[in-house]
Amino acid sequence: MENKFLPIGSIVLLKGAKKKIMITGFLCKDVDNNSELFDYLGCPYPEGLIAFDQNVLFNNDQIEQVFKEGYKDNEEIEYKEKLNKLIEDIKNSGE
Repeated sequence: MENKFLPIGSIVLLKGAKKKIMITGFLCKDVDNNSELFDYLGCPYPEGLIAFDQNVLFNNDQIEQVFKEGYKDNEEIEYKEKLNKLIEDIKNSGE
């Protein structure tokens, strides 16, 4: 199974952006637009989460550059396998 998710703590730059983002979560929906599911939740780097309205929702295809990947271990690998299965289940339920 393809591991499409970067680990928590990864530092990325989004296409067209000047500010780096640190990945803090996965598979989130926008509070105002509950229909779209985003791959990642992030916050500005290096500041971190200062205010909840500074969270950033984005998808894999919006990542221009990965500066640093977060910590990986067996627990992280198993969690990513579950995330990928969840994505497949969501896709299959929509067909």
